[in-house]
Amino acid sequence: MARRPSLPTPAPLRHRAERHAHRGLLTHRSVADALISLAGIVGQPVRNQAGDEVGRVADVVARWDGGPYPPATGLVVKVGRRPAFLPIAQVATMKADEVRLRSARLDLRDFQRRPGEVVLGRDVLDRQLVDVDGVRVVRASDLYLARVGLAWRLVGVDVSFQSLLRRLGPARRRHRATPDRVLDWSAVQPFGSQPGELRLSRSSQALKRLRPSEVADLLEELGRDERQALLDALDPGVAADALEEMQPEELEQLLREAPVARAAALVAAMEPDEAADALRDLGPEERAELLDAMPDETAGDLAALLTFSEESAGGLMTTHLVTVPVGTSVQTVRDRLREETEHRADVDRVLVIDDDGTLVDDLALFDLFLADPDAAVDDLVEPPWPVTVHADASLEEVVARLVDSRAASVVVVDEADRPIGRILADDVVDALVPEKAKLRFPRILA
Repeated sequence: MARRPSLPTPAPLRHRAERHAHRGLLTHRSVADALISLAGIVGQPVRNQAGDEVGRVADVVARWDGGPYPPATGLVVKVGRRPAFLPIAQVATMKADEVRLRSARLDLRDFQRRPGEVVLGRDVLDRQLVDVDGVRVVRASDLYLARVGLAWRLVGVDVSFQSLLRRLGPARRRHRATPDRVLDWSAVQPFGSQPGELRLSRSSQALKRLRPSEVADLLEELGRDERQALLDALDPGVAADALEEMQPEELEQLLREAPVARAAALVAAMEPDEAADALRDLGPEERAELLDAMPDETAGDLAALLTFSEESAGGLMTTHLVTVPVGTSVQTVRDRLREETEHRADVDRVLVIDDDGTLVDDLALFDLFLADPDAAVDDLVEPPWPVTVHADASLEEVVARLVDSRAASVVVVDEADRPIGRILADDVVDALVPEKAKLRFPRILA
């Protein structure tokens, strides 16, 4: 089981966030100089044209699906003890210390959240968010609104502890914006406040660019509902890659939190050896429940892997192999490898088999790259011969075979010398030093 490298140091993270901020609305002076603090505006008076107070701001409502900067759709206003909804179209000005209406006539409606809307103070403030550029989980200490064109929009989130203290301090200080401590909202992936009610607000290209190890770190930091929302937003393959990078105890917790069908689908999408390791960490009943929820073929393959001892060759191997029969052209093999992009971390060589499925050779990708595309793989068959072990071989025997051969992987064969799996060098390292953090080694192609 391969392990991930550590996260980037704070300086690169800060620089990456700064690069992103240069593309956001907060870089525009007109926006940065006119920020309205959500914490500050709550409790401030709402006045009509004559200056008479008609209520007090209780919260701000925004439409969650309104692009990278959600537009405000209205205010929740306390009129006496009754919460009412004030459409944003009735607001003439919004300042740090008051809201002014467009007319003396007030059209207040009973407040009821509509589909796609979020009550910012109730739903987002103090909640977990993902800073995509910084690759970290943050909490919203305050939110900032600004007038952008004709609309009021959510443009930033303050994640500093100082702003949290400001909110808890004297009311006269709560409205003071601190834009130097604010993340541009376009760099943030928010979550809904109610489990299952709202998911990630949009499909983020930035989120898709994250490495599996970075997504794994986010999953380990998020709370239960938020991490399930993040998983739902990811492509199945990306989600599976991220789960393979998680620490075993964190992955075990995640699978127990998820609905059975969802957990089974995630495990089924993982590499076979990683999936088997994940299942081993669960209890017998939980393991059986997940296997029952998987496609029969996948469940059968994983059940077979689980019969091997965790410290045997069968317990270490992945069953995802690229095999080609003798007589196959090099070009055909190359075409086949293009279909294996999703599994490139576990494919370091190509197995050549005869008509009976017996192992003939184990070809390096480098040799296939240099060979004549029209040549047959038979032309590349030559010493040194494949390094093999049987499924019941001990970890010590696998280590010895790797050391003696200086190979990057070992082929696991059955009694008839038919390949059934492969053990990569980094999987052996993990088995030898399980207490260490996950590491990934580059695949050796020759």
